Amino acid sequence: MRVLSGVQPSGTLHIGNYFGAIRQFVELQREHECFYFLADLHALTTVSDGQRLRSLIRDLATAFLALGLDPDRSILYRQSDIPEVLELSWMLSSVTSMGLLQRCTSYKDKVAQGLVPSHGLFAYPVLMAADILIVRSDLVPVGRDQKQHLEVTRDIASSFHATFHTEVFTLPNPLIMDDVAVVPGVDGRKMSKSYGNTIDIFGPEKEARKRIMSIVTDSTPVEAPKPTEDSALHALLQVFAPGSEKDWVRRAFAEGGVGYGEMKKRLFGYFLDTFGDARRRYEDLKQDPGEVDRILAAGAERTREVVTPLMDQLRRLTGLR
Repeated sequence: MRVLSGVQPSGTLHIGNYFGAIRQFVELQREHECFYFLADLHALTTVSDGQRLRSLIRDLATAFLALGLDPDRSILYRQSDIPEVLELSWMLSSVTSMGLLQRCTSYKDKVAQGLVPSHGLFAYPVLMAADILIVRSDLVPVGRDQKQHLEVTRDIASSFHATFHTEVFTLPNPLIMDDVAVVPGVDGRKMSKSYGNTIDIFGPEKEARKRIMSIVTDSTPVEAPKPTEDSALHALLQVFAPGSEKDWVRRAFAEGGVGYGEMKKRLFGYFLDTFGDARRRYEDLKQDPGEVDRILAAGAERTREVVTPLMDQLRRLTGLR
């Protein structure tokens, strides 16, 4: 099956990004034909500094590779390296109703968060549909709360089929990621760059330790059992602790005798154990940016091999050729 997903280069990767998506991407490449793209065109709705965006793109590509994305198994490419995506986006725009876009909750949510209500933000689902349809992907990994995005893509594709009286697109299905870990930030809310509560994967070790030691806890004394409900520290320990350590975590909270400071130090150790190899690979790749560029260029070339036949068909169908 062909799988497609994209990530916006809008900031440094944190552990929520890994456990929420990237870990699943790495696992999927073992069984499927995977296309993963860096959504730099989408990022223009939030990043307005060219130098910063270039840096974010390179950092994200480097992070993907460091975390286990294998360019021999998966196709990694930069969205803007496939100009046909924008061409298809305009074709799809011609058959997409305003009503459909107005019903999309993501636009309303982003405007409520303070983003400028631009046309790019409003038409975001059309560009997203082009991303998905252009490689004829069968499956798109989504959480249960993101199914609407894929339903919009299917609606747009169906509208195109009805308008031009033929079926050319593969209608993608959601690949529901039930095993996605819910990762809280250091303040207990969902980990998010917008909240400033993240633990970055590839930041300085000293900073990672400082962030982990700052996780908000209550005033339960060392000798007493610790509450687990709404505890960010407990949730993070559950995410990170290897199987052999799960019982230690359970007993530390249920029986008492272990202070929060000791638990945080243990969590920091788990963090280094989990990401130590990836952090070393990341630093190695940072020293060889030409290798990252080569992988992205090769990914774009392989993607265009898939894209070209479809676009030729669409141009003939619409009368543009």
